[in-house]
Amino acid sequence: MERKDHMDLFGAAALIAFALHLAFNQVVIKVTGGGFGPVFQAGLRSAGAVLVLYLWMHMRGVSFSVPRNAWLGGIASGLFFTFEFLCLFSALDITTVSRASVIFYSMPVWLSLIAHVFFPGERLTPLKITGLLLAMTGVAVALADRSGGDVSWAGDLLALTSAFCWAAIVICVRITPLSEVPPAQQLMFQVLISAPILLLLAPFLGPLLRDVAPIHIVGLLFQIVAIASLGFLAWFWLMTIYPASSVASFSFLSPVFSVILGWLLLSEDVAPSVWGALVLVASGIYLINRKPRKT
Repeated sequence: MERKDHMDLFGAAALIAFALHLAFNQVVIKVTGGGFGPVFQAGLRSAGAVLVLYLWMHMRGVSFSVPRNAWLGGIASGLFFTFEFLCLFSALDITTVSRASVIFYSMPVWLSLIAHVFFPGERLTPLKITGLLLAMTGVAVALADRSGGDVSWAGDLLALTSAFCWAAIVICVRITPLSEVPPAQQLMFQVLISAPILLLLAPFLGPLLRDVAPIHIVGLLFQIVAIASLGFLAWFWLMTIYPASSVASFSFLSPVFSVILGWLLLSEDVAPSVWGALVLVASGIYLINRKPRKT
């Protein structure tokens, strides 16, 4: 498809579907954790994604060679990717999908703050500052709520750390020559580096296997194919067609869908304060990514 300068119906539908897809994945991670240890699950996901991505690149004739000046950025993004999912999978193992998602999807907040410092063209505007304050208030509300049996300070802090790592990956790509490398190669760096590290760490962080059932294996395969490899490639593809700011503006839907799916599919008891935090975070993300109107 040719490059577009505005969002059309197809793009909007695709991005809404992708946000729902990512939200459903949070539920899948939580359910799959019943059969695999969280870090072992993350390692298996990355290892499987390496194979799927290799086959896809081979079939499409995508080169595996990467310029030497992009290696440092690639390795750094891979290490951030490793720590991001070590923290996220561990968080989802000890807290609810709704809490972890509200905190994890606050990533645009921290990205905007970092971009304000490092990128002169992305200074904070009054609209973005309003969005930041709303989203940060939402995160504070979520952290302050200690009601419910699955509330854990460790889980909250792990989800927040994973959001920081996600923002660091974006910055890493932006400020290094890795930005000139095709998306498939960027993703290969991340899964190829994370897979062995996570699998080596897994035995030291709890049992590898729990009560494995077919649903857990299906959940793992879903993550490998539909998220960690082809899913992310689809998102990168949308980024090559539509303006990045327009694509980013749909990110506020992911935490909304995650909380709703956790409530519907896992019967999670979502406290009123968490619903309030969700509204604040989602509204803040929307304002952060909203393009200012031309005068």
